[in-house]
Amino acid sequence: MSAALEEAEIGPLEEQYRRSAAFRAASDQTRVTPTHWHIAVANGLGWGFDGMDGVIFALASPLIIKEFRLSVPEYRSGLQLALLVGIAGMYAWPWLADRYGRRGLLAINIALFSLMMPLLAICQTWAWFVAIRCVVNFSLNGEWSLGSMLVAETWPARLRGRVIGINRGTWCFGAALAGVIATWIIADFGWRLAFAVPAVVAAVAVYVRAKCPESPYWVRLQDRKRRIAQRQSRGQILSAEDSAWVAKAQRIPLRQLFLPDMRRNTAVATFIACCSTTIYGTVGGWMPLYLAQERHWSTSTYGQFYIWWGLVGFLGLLASGWISDRFGRRPAFFVMLAEGAVFITLWVFATTNLELWIFGLLWSIGFLGFWGPSMILTAEIYPTRIRGAGNGFSWSIAWLFGFVLWPFLAVGLQQRTGSFAAAFLLIPAAMACMALGVWWFTPEHAGRDLDQIAL
Repeated sequence: MSAALEEAEIGPLEEQYRRSAAFRAASDQTRVTPTHWHIAVANGLGWGFDGMDGVIFALASPLIIKEFRLSVPEYRSGLQLALLVGIAGMYAWPWLADRYGRRGLLAINIALFSLMMPLLAICQTWAWFVAIRCVVNFSLNGEWSLGSMLVAETWPARLRGRVIGINRGTWCFGAALAGVIATWIIADFGWRLAFAVPAVVAAVAVYVRAKCPESPYWVRLQDRKRRIAQRQSRGQILSAEDSAWVAKAQRIPLRQLFLPDMRRNTAVATFIACCSTTIYGTVGGWMPLYLAQERHWSTSTYGQFYIWWGLVGFLGLLASGWISDRFGRRPAFFVMLAEGAVFITLWVFATTNLELWIFGLLWSIGFLGFWGPSMILTAEIYPTRIRGAGNGFSWSIAWLFGFVLWPFLAVGLQQRTGSFAAAFLLIPAAMACMALGVWWFTPEHAGRDLDQIAL
């Protein structure tokens, strides 16, 4: 910890928290303790079930469109309405985490989206389906930043990239589990039963509350705020460092993101997030419909494909996390983006089912792998006082651009050409643009303490 956050004596709130052995363990940056593993497992489970819930929507989309007698544009519009509400959750959850802490909100978040999913199974109209999905999206989207922040603020800096990458990789296991559900539940019993399965995920919230302590960075930040407020109330002179900090911290969080010393960080994080959602949203959101309508795959066939697509994609996130810590964030981006761009191009031009399988599984490595350094960078680039607000802002803008606005272009191309192939071919170009942006603008933070990155 920097001197700015830690005085010779521990603050009263940290002293209270340090009565917990788990908090003391999480504060230890010299070794990996069982508590660190509990935090990683809890975040990994959250990501895994986030992947399961999200992919279930995509896998069930052909059946939902058929049951509610929707056109693709009508389905897209309902989807985008729910995404717009989800964007509010994308900002609200991490903003609340800056005010009230990481752990408790993460537990509430996981419980809420897990318990809301089954309500979709009983919706009888498209309007009700969209309304419930709005609530699901609002709660589901908070997990993105809450878990990553808690891991980033507890795990040793030398392993931060690896563990966040692996945690993000558990999304792939969730996607694979969704494939299992599609193959053996949706295909045989329909999509409604599949939407009832995530209710069991609420138990993860109990695990978070029982085994995961609060972030030491957040606790020390509260002590610093209290210490400065007490000195000001007594008329004492603040140090130059504290005075500079107060001048920033007293502004509302959104304004702090655009102060002179933060503009570049905010721009970089938002650029990375926008590229991530644009790349994923184009293919990830429409691939099941493409395979069903244009490649004539059955629900069970593309469900099986998703099982292996998710499992193979985990290798990309595992590799990108290791590369991020060993060689840096930039090389991890470059390797994953290049691999994904090559094989997704080959996949679009595939003429046989065997080629669809081979190239599809291969492009999942880079297509999912680049999310590792994306989540690492957005979790570490903001200072603790606005880490939640910064994450919320970057990913909210990204959600709006990549999942709400960009689909108009993707679906428009599909309607004009009669195929999603043209939209999918935009992805290699988007990956190249992201790589150039990383090369020119992205800072390198591998192995650095969070307080050395942004104060």
